[in-house]
Amino acid sequence: MVDLKTTIARGLAAPNPVLLASGTCGYGRELEPFLPLRELGGIVTKTVTLRARAGNPPPRITETPSGMLNAIGLQNVGVDAFCRDKLPYLTELGVPLLVSVMGHTVEELCAVVRRVCRDRGLSARTGFELNLSCPNVAYADARMFAHDPELVAAAVAAVRAVTDRPVVAKLSPEVPDVAVYAAAAERAGADAVTVMNTITGMVIDVRTRRPVLANGTGGLSGPAILPIAVRQVFQAARAINVPVIGVGGVRTAGDALQMIVAGASAVQVGTASFVDPAAAIAVRDGIAGHVRAEGGSLRDLIGSIRWGAESRDRPRPVERRAAG
Repeated sequence: MVDLKTTIARGLAAPNPVLLASGTCGYGRELEPFLPLRELGGIVTKTVTLRARAGNPPPRITETPSGMLNAIGLQNVGVDAFCRDKLPYLTELGVPLLVSVMGHTVEELCAVVRRVCRDRGLSARTGFELNLSCPNVAYADARMFAHDPELVAAAVAAVRAVTDRPVVAKLSPEVPDVAVYAAAAERAGADAVTVMNTITGMVIDVRTRRPVLANGTGGLSGPAILPIAVRQVFQAARAINVPVIGVGGVRTAGDALQMIVAGASAVQVGTASFVDPAAAIAVRDGIAGHVRAEGGSLRDLIGSIRWGAESRDRPRPVERRAAG
């Protein structure tokens, strides 16, 4: 047996490091025909808000070189319908679950978390991923939480005060130094951070001279953003002592292993699921093959980045805490 055990967030262990990313697997059941969901390291739900959202008007998805641009706008059923119609199925699966939640204000964010926590059937292996960084919705004060470390800390601290379940802060790539924001989240009580979200982009139809997306801009995801995500995982992992979950452009085991070596304790597979709905299982199996060949465990790889002799001035590898 290959030891792939890891910690998704403080207090939330997983049998392997591969999760389905928020917004790309619906509420889990949508991918049931294509892969054994119970074999995953975890599932991150589609983001849930206090009230149902129709999302942005179409067109809201377009392909780009090595990726895609989306401006879905957090279409979802709302927290009451989520708890009634979606959560029982997810709980029955028995895998670690992160409920992605978003609010236009801190008060809304906390209200969503409180409502989920009131569900009597909630699994002990359930935590929250705070979507502080969606680029396709408006926030109450026109500032995205994840673009201000003080707002990140305020949101995390507020949620921390209303739940004792694992809290994960999903950060934005569009900041000068993600380490500052990761550290702010940790100080406020986050049990992990997710790095990173999509990057705002635009595609223009040159015939009409109009943006292709009705929203004008959208979030870029897919292979094009992998190198940026790997760098941000590395920066965040060196700055904090809670787990880092890497996401952004992971299609293969090699992609995932880059993030793990950079310091991620777990990874999320997102856009790749649109191309191959079973991509997450292929990534997990590839990681297992690599760990088997290395003759150790996943823990031995986390944060194990090395520098060549010619790069003595480069940062030292991150010293990882125990994954258990």
